[in-house]
Amino acid sequence: MKTETEIKEMVKEKYSEIARQSKETNVASCCGATSACCGDEVYNIMADDYTKLDGYVADADLGLGCGLPTEFAKIKEGDVVIDLGSGAGNDAFIARRLTGEKGKVIGVDFTEAMIARARVNAEKLGYHNVEFRQGDIESMPVTAGKADVIVSNCVLNLVPNKHKVISEIFRVLKPGGHFSISDIVLEGDLPSRWKEVAEFYAGCVSGAIQRTEYLDIIKEAGFKNITLQKDKTIVVPDNILAEYLSEEEIVEYKTGKTRITSITVYAEKPAKDDRNCCEPGSGCC
Repeated sequence: MKTETEIKEMVKEKYSEIARQSKETNVASCCGATSACCGDEVYNIMADDYTKLDGYVADADLGLGCGLPTEFAKIKEGDVVIDLGSGAGNDAFIARRLTGEKGKVIGVDFTEAMIARARVNAEKLGYHNVEFRQGDIESMPVTAGKADVIVSNCVLNLVPNKHKVISEIFRVLKPGGHFSISDIVLEGDLPSRWKEVAEFYAGCVSGAIQRTEYLDIIKEAGFKNITLQKDKTIVVPDNILAEYLSEEEIVEYKTGKTRITSITVYAEKPAKDDRNCCEPGSGCC
C-alpha cells in the first residue's frame, strides 16, 4: 500500500505529463497521460462537454474533469471563487465569466507545470482578476473566510486525506458560502489490483472512496444542505478493463455490485458556526 507522500508524488508526476500534452492526446488515453493503456480507440470516459458553456477556453480544456461543477455552483457577479485542482484553468475561466470583473477567481493546483500553463492562458486572455497559486489543497495557500464559492472538478479523489481537504474547504469559505464539487465515488469494492495502478489513480478511479463515506465526511465537517446535483455512472470500456483484469475478473466486475459514479455535490457552510467547538485555534474542531 502506497503512503500518502508516495501517492502525491505519483499524482504530481502524472499531471506534470498531462500539462505538457494536448487535449487530443489526453483524451486518447484513459489515464490522461502518455501510457497506451486504452488501446487504439479514443475514450474520454469521465469528462462532460464544456464547449457550450460561456467562458469556455479551448486551450484550458485538457479533458480531465468528470462533471460541470461551475454549471451548478450558483456563482454571482462579484463573488470570490476558488477552484481546487485548477489545472490549465478551464473551470476558473468559466467561473470568471460568471463572477465578472468585479469578482475574483483563485485557482489552486499541486503541479508547477499546470500552474505555468494556466498563467499563460490567463495572460493571453487579459484576465487580471484570475490568479493561480501552487499549493496542496490539504493545506490551501488561502486565508480563512476568503471564498464565497468553491468549485472542483474530479480532484478530491486524488487526495489521500479527504477529511483534511474537506476541513480546509470549510475553513476557506465565508460563513454562508457554499461549494459545488464534481468527483468520482464508488458503490461496492474496486478490483484490488486497480488500487496499486498509477494510471487508475491519475484517472481518478483507484483513489475514489465509497459514496456514503464521502457524503459523511462532508456532513461531519459541519456543512449543511448537502445536495446531489448530478449522478452519472462511469462505464469503463472492455479494452481498458482487459489491460488490468483477467477475463474472469472482468466478468466478476461487470456482473457484481461495484458502481463507479461521477457525482456533483453542493453544500453550504452555515452562516453561524454551531458545532459547539472550543476556542478558535485550540485544534479541537
